[in-house]
Amino acid sequence: MKLNKLTLAILTAMLLGIATGQGYRLLAPEQAPAFAGNITLLTDIFLRLIKMIIAPLVFTTLVVGIAKMGDTRTVGRIGAKTLGWFMLASLMSLSLGLLMVTLMQPGSGLSLPLPPESASSGLATASLSLRDFIAHAIPKSLVEAMANNEILQIVVFSLFFGLAAAALGDAAKPVVRLLASAAEIMLKVTGYVMNFAPFAVFAAISAMVAREGLAILATYGSFMAQFYLALACLWLLLIAMGSLFIRRRTPTLLALIREPVLLAFSTASSEAAYPKTLQRLEQFGCPKRIASFVLPMGYSFNLDGSMMYCTFAVIFIAQAYGIELSLAQQVTMLLLLMVTSKGMAGVPRASLVVIAATLNQFHIPEAGVLLLLGIDHFLDMGRSATNVLGNAIAACVVARTEARQEEASLLTSPESASA
Repeated sequence: MKLNKLTLAILTAMLLGIATGQGYRLLAPEQAPAFAGNITLLTDIFLRLIKMIIAPLVFTTLVVGIAKMGDTRTVGRIGAKTLGWFMLASLMSLSLGLLMVTLMQPGSGLSLPLPPESASSGLATASLSLRDFIAHAIPKSLVEAMANNEILQIVVFSLFFGLAAAALGDAAKPVVRLLASAAEIMLKVTGYVMNFAPFAVFAAISAMVAREGLAILATYGSFMAQFYLALACLWLLLIAMGSLFIRRRTPTLLALIREPVLLAFSTASSEAAYPKTLQRLEQFGCPKRIASFVLPMGYSFNLDGSMMYCTFAVIFIAQAYGIELSLAQQVTMLLLLMVTSKGMAGVPRASLVVIAATLNQFHIPEAGVLLLLGIDHFLDMGRSATNVLGNAIAACVVARTEARQEEASLLTSPESASA
């Protein structure tokens, strides 16, 4: 299929970024750190612009979507389907990561010096617990939640606001119409912001290569290749699961979300792809009320790539230190990560924090996280792209099951029977 202008611009920016960053490494190595520090300003500006639009976009689209669903029964049904799919995808991602790392054994015979077991990763693992996550999910203030871009808190408030608007009916219609107009304005603003994406991609890639160099790919090449092979298997599995519901339209969906997936990959940020993913799902035919409901929840409960990385990295570090986990310990780890991975939202360097916390639970040296720090950005690119794919498929699956249920209810209604 033909690449659109923005996709082509992002691909070109990635290639130019690699060439520019490596050029600094080879021709002016003493200036490379300063260049990397300065050029990231472009990426920071883009990500700030994304953060600027996400909170109002999530609030307006989600409230309007819930209000148009009409009743709490519909919201509850869609919510149950969404969470059910998320739990299935989470278990599948974690289990596949465990299976692939066990088969490939990337940590065995590692030709790298291991960090001393007493070394500290510097990650605040104590702040990650189910209790803290649940308490954190309830907003103290909508203004504070929007100011801090706490998507899960915005979702919780929007659920209450949307349900109240639906319950009021005609009395709430002026507010719903106003929020619908605001959502359209935010989508227009999104179009303006996306024009800056190629510059942000160029800055992110060139800074990463200038700082780390392509030589690090040779050092960790085997591990990275194995991790990306595991991600490829996860992609195939997610696409196969999604195709059971959306069937022959699966290639169309993959073509439409190519751009947000590429954007997430090149910026190593799932958040950067959120507005574009929402637009592309609507083009695919996924109702906005469902897409705007599923996507924000997915950022807290359905980070498929990040969850696979957790099991893959924990077992990799255990293999590097020669520690074997029994089958019972591995099952316990899966159950633990099913819970703790849901607390990733809003935690800086979330995957590494979850990994470090899991290592402590099984008496594996936390210092092993230091093995991953140098390549975490390269790995995060694949994780972010996978997260976008998983959430897009989830939204389409929920939309398809709702469409089938509505068709079935129409066929069994008294009006259709009498006809």
